[in-house]
Amino acid sequence: MANIKQQRKRIRIAAEERLENLRYRSTVKTLTKRLAAAVERGDRESVEAEHRNLVKWLDRAVARGALHRNTAARRKSKAAKLVAGSS
Repeated sequence: MANIKQQRKRIRIAAEERLENLRYRSTVKTLTKRLAAAVERGDRESVEAEHRNLVKWLDRAVARGALHRNTAARRKSKAAKLVAGSS
């Protein structure tokens, strides 16, 4: 455990940031599963809405550093293939 006040603060902030990044990654996984479920159902409007929402969350996660940009690009590509295969 740190003795310096600033280090205690950095430890606390790092823990908060870790949780926030975990929320972003978890949300992206959930949205990916929702997109796959929408493709299974065959509901075109739902597929488009879920895809748009997933891409938005991936971009946000990259902007804040929760995901690497190549990881997000790979997941967007996979989602686009899923959507293209559904039509």
